[in-house]
Amino acid sequence: MAEEVILVDLWASMFGMRTRIALAEKKVKYDYIEEDLENKSSLLLEMNPVHKKIPVLIHNGKPVCESLIQVEYIDETWPGGNSLLPSDPYQRAHARFWGDFIDKKVNVTARRIWARKGEEQEASNELIEILKTLEAELGDKHYFGGDTFGYVDIALIGFYTWFGVYDKFGNISIESECSKLIAWGKRCLQRESVAKSLPESDKVTAFISQCLGLE
Repeated sequence: MAEEVILVDLWASMFGMRTRIALAEKKVKYDYIEEDLENKSSLLLEMNPVHKKIPVLIHNGKPVCESLIQVEYIDETWPGGNSLLPSDPYQRAHARFWGDFIDKKVNVTARRIWARKGEEQEASNELIEILKTLEAELGDKHYFGGDTFGYVDIALIGFYTWFGVYDKFGNISIESECSKLIAWGKRCLQRESVAKSLPESDKVTAFISQCLGLE
């Protein structure tokens, strides 16, 4: 019996980008369903009744929710190819720590730049400091895990395509402040899995501008 893999997602979602990259790294074939968040589908509401959010990975009729959980699920379910999480327990825990940091710090702070009026400057300054913390963790390594592209890279790279949004609405230049992170992002984009999963930054910026009427 053939496996059925479905991803319910939105093209601009940095979280969905994680799942798309993980599936591409493992060479898993799947059906993609673009979700309309203004008019959520019955499939989304059925498969993620708690949070009602994308992305939702559906494997043989069973839903897996939350993008970083999906990345781990993909790594464990399709063990061939590039391992996304380290095999060493300490390194694995270390990677999960930074994945959690990205969700709790980068995501929450970055959203304040364009979603909360009056907090743009404070949030922008905080975001730069958070990104510099990530730069320090990256150091001179090729990827966050060393020579191997993996979990932390996947957790963060979707935000790279949103940097234009943060620059525009936060009146900052992430490239000027965090050049090592920009170089890392460009290295990641050399991977086919990343290049095919990330939209152009200008397209994301135009989309958010249109959605929020902030042009």
